[in-house]
Amino acid sequence: MNKRAVLIVLDSVGVGELPDAARYGDEGSNTLSHVAKETKGFSLPNMAALGLGCIEGVQGLPCPGQPGGGYGRMAEKSKGKDTTTGHWELAGLRLDKPFPTYPNGFPREVIDAFCAATGRGVLGNKAASGTVILEELGEQHMRTGDLIVYTSADSVFQIAAHEEIVPPEQLYEYCRMARQVLQGEHAVGRVIARPFVGRPGAFERTGNRRDFSLPPVGNTVLDDLTAAGIPTYGVGKIEDIFAHRGLAKSNHAAGNPACVKATLDYLGEMKSGFLFVNLVDFDSQYGHRNNAEGYGRALEQFDKALPDIMAALGREDLLLITADHGCDPTTPSTDHSREYVPLLAWSPAMERGVSLGTLPTFAAVAASVAEFFGLPMRYQADSFLPKLFEQ
Repeated sequence: MNKRAVLIVLDSVGVGELPDAARYGDEGSNTLSHVAKETKGFSLPNMAALGLGCIEGVQGLPCPGQPGGGYGRMAEKSKGKDTTTGHWELAGLRLDKPFPTYPNGFPREVIDAFCAATGRGVLGNKAASGTVILEELGEQHMRTGDLIVYTSADSVFQIAAHEEIVPPEQLYEYCRMARQVLQGEHAVGRVIARPFVGRPGAFERTGNRRDFSLPPVGNTVLDDLTAAGIPTYGVGKIEDIFAHRGLAKSNHAAGNPACVKATLDYLGEMKSGFLFVNLVDFDSQYGHRNNAEGYGRALEQFDKALPDIMAALGREDLLLITADHGCDPTTPSTDHSREYVPLLAWSPAMERGVSLGTLPTFAAVAASVAEFFGLPMRYQADSFLPKLFEQ
């Protein structure tokens, strides 16, 4: 079976508030439209040609008379708005109960157990911006060797350490210790290593970030493809999000340009299989830092690379572009936002574009990928594949 499917997740590129957004404090969020409004001369001609500007809720991009791809938006069925929840649902695994969050910091028993395991003290233990907390506690960390622990509105236990004080490999080991501590009622979605360098007043996070996710609590399309003997590949933090499960090969490239290159490299070597790509810079570099202009320029950079990806695909191949949640950089919040995500679908074999409308779950992606490879699983969702190839 010489056919390939490529799923590219534009991390945090939401397209408008979900009906329950107010419960998450995200009423009025629309990441893509607000970025378009705030970015001078904003233009995404290649994604617009596929139908990005035709998606309900998207403003600031043109809708061509005849889009070249399938276009629509998807709602998240799972409870939450974080990376793990979004990616798991894209892969067919829906969560009915959200991961625990800690807006007031982690309880004493968690911190005490973590300190006992690592032999180091803890600074912070609160919800904070990752860059702000380095400014606040970085110098003290360098002086004492205590680890900076913080969280956000997401279900994350983040550990920041200067690479000269705690080498990255040692920091990863501390994250594994934290992962063992954070079980049961405190089983957060991710433990994240946040290495940084520099001096007080000029600290900078490095590309050595690692995520230590809970293993998926059920089967995903990655597991089912693997069981069927279909090769699976991951780019960026995909391997972390799925706890290294269901992937034959991974390239943990850091940053959008490196991940795009890794995607093209895999397309040059893989004759068949599923390629799952995460482009994190929209979220980590711009969404969480409320940098709308930078967010817009990063989207333009990806759009310029898109023709190379499309040119690497043959008539039997399928390209899917979507997101995992929102992170509107124009709101006061620096956290993720509960939004619809865009869906673009394209194959050289498509005769014309088609509206996919509003799909009720991200799991429609898993259902469609499964159908594409001839698997029977549908993950409590409907495949949109038949619509793409209607005559």
